[in-house]
Amino acid sequence: MADLTIWAAQGVLMLLRLTLFGLSLGLTVISFQAYRSQRTERLQYAFIGFAFISMGVAVSNVVTQIGWMTETVELVRIFFQASETIPFIVGFAMLYLSLYR
Repeated sequence: MADLTIWAAQGVLMLLRLTLFGLSLGLTVISFQAYRSQRTERLQYAFIGFAFISMGVAVSNVVTQIGWMTETVELVRIFFQASETIPFIVGFAMLYLSLYR
């Protein structure tokens, strides 16, 4: 019974992660279309920001999937977590630039 509950919870979590990735990818496509219609510097930074945020979402999903395999190697897990954080930093910095300029 407990295995069925865990399996269902993992299924719901995977569905939520796919939804998050779909939404971030949708924002990236919409921002790219806006940039193509009006080639402004702000829209370019916004598109790059959303692209990096989408990349961060994808990397975090992959890191979560393989994270259980590296529980004994702390340094490897830290490396994976850093590689998941860097795209978010770049993405939000680009969004900041698009709103600031």
